[in-house]
Amino acid sequence: MKIGLFDSGLGGLTILRSVTKLLPEYDYVFYGDTAHLPYGDKTETEIYELTKVGMRYLFDAGAAVVVIACNTASAETARRLQREFLPAEYPNRKILGIIVPTVEALQFESLTDVVLIGTKRTIESGKYQLELDHKGNGNTRLTQIATPELVPLIEMNELEAAAQQAIVRIETEAAKCEVVVLGCTHYTQIKTPLRTHFANKKRILSQDEIIPEKLRQYLEKHQEISTTLSRAGERTIHLTAHRPDYDQLIGQFLGGVFLSPE
Repeated sequence: MKIGLFDSGLGGLTILRSVTKLLPEYDYVFYGDTAHLPYGDKTETEIYELTKVGMRYLFDAGAAVVVIACNTASAETARRLQREFLPAEYPNRKILGIIVPTVEALQFESLTDVVLIGTKRTIESGKYQLELDHKGNGNTRLTQIATPELVPLIEMNELEAAAQQAIVRIETEAAKCEVVVLGCTHYTQIKTPLRTHFANKKRILSQDEIIPEKLRQYLEKHQEISTTLSRAGERTIHLTAHRPDYDQLIGQFLGGVFLSPE
């Protein structure tokens, strides 16, 4: 059995890269729904149906557990998939979201002002605020900013332009915030210029630095899953639509991987 990762595009590959760095021994399968990105401008029903297709692919490919490495899909579908889809179709498999682990990372900090930047659907879902309320951290004030323009820029490798737009939005709408949460896995690719710009003024919380350790802890706690996982160090990538430049990006992210047929 394998560890599966799902994303609407290439952002999830940054999560795969960081997870495989910490846990290199396992076999991984990645599903990137590049034919339908971005998810941030789609309806909840559309996101749920597209995510279900990805889950079926990953489970049929041998995944015992799947990490939804997409904030939009996590916000709109994770709970429903866990409660409805899994019991009906894959009762012995697990689906993990990416939002709860990120919020948990905030709980260890004495934070007052936090800004979240994410896709339109992630922000509109209010999922981050709901999870903060559920965790009982009443000290944290969350400012949420929808930045749908960033994903297309990052997909085109226009990282400087994406970072500059993010900086302008943060400085304009949340100048006093202490921490910036990058609430889209695509945004992990602009964490370095954001950190350079804000220096010691703001801390940048990036999900590729959170999820690997959270997954390690999960597997350690759930031996019934970890003992079923194969350990040949294989990585398989499946994209629903392919572009030649993806090959170069995949090589940069993972040092060369097998790209499965579309």
